[in-house]
Amino acid sequence: MSNGQWYPPEWPDRIRALANGDLTAATPKRAATVMLLRDGDSGPAVHMLRRRASMAFAGGAYAYPGGGVDPRDDDHQVGWAGPSLDAWALRLGVDPASAQAIVCAAVRETYEEAGVLLAGPTADTVVSDTTGDDWEADRQALVARDLSFADFLQRRSLVLRSDLLGAWARWITPEFEPKRYDTWFFVAALPAGQRTRNASTEADRTVWISPAEAAAGYDKGELLMMPPTIATLRALQPYATAADALAGASEQDMTPVLAQARLVGDELVLSWPGHDEFTKRVGTTGGRRDDGRGGAE
Repeated sequence: MSNGQWYPPEWPDRIRALANGDLTAATPKRAATVMLLRDGDSGPAVHMLRRRASMAFAGGAYAYPGGGVDPRDDDHQVGWAGPSLDAWALRLGVDPASAQAIVCAAVRETYEEAGVLLAGPTADTVVSDTTGDDWEADRQALVARDLSFADFLQRRSLVLRSDLLGAWARWITPEFEPKRYDTWFFVAALPAGQRTRNASTEADRTVWISPAEAAAGYDKGELLMMPPTIATLRALQPYATAADALAGASEQDMTPVLAQARLVGDELVLSWPGHDEFTKRVGTTGGRRDDGRGGAE
């Protein structure tokens, strides 16, 4: 293949079924993922994990820490610092309760999968060390959903630092996928004193890599990624520091990106609006065809 785009072999049949009216689209679940950045000698690097090859969905693909929203975080009182819930709701395109749950998911998943916690005792501090058996016990309870994130913050008298996050993009899983997610992408800088670790049971490797290097690996077919991952990596490349990227988040378009499948002659054309590089042409008799830009599908 000419690049590292992950393309499930069952997509052509599912696209045809959707086009024929034989497939009912599943309702997407809310999710959040975080592009965690740190500065290096040659610019910012982003923390990525590689999904285990045994995973049924996107096995072997590189991604960011992330996961589903916990409904318990919609209506629980959460210690909060940074922009108001109304401001977050406007930015994320949801109601204030949903905005709280989505931001909580972003912070919680970063802690669960990377061991990094964007919270502190006060509105202008951040926890400097999340190691220790007591922290690990709480992290495991969060992973198992035995403990809600709101309860975790309250137990430890912590304030969620929403000002350390910037909303970057929103992608919705295509309608022909059996499991669908409405995912908000965030950017954040690694807090001073904290270190990442591979705390995810779904990942077999983690790396700190510059967006340009990661994108080059994708273009060479060396790093496997889904369209939202490589698209957000490319959008990060112009920024010289993590702080610059965080400041630039407010300029990013939060219009949801949803793949469209349409029948054109004897082909099914799969496209992501605003992202022509991911266009796929699927013959109605099966198989994938060249997309006209030099990429094998």
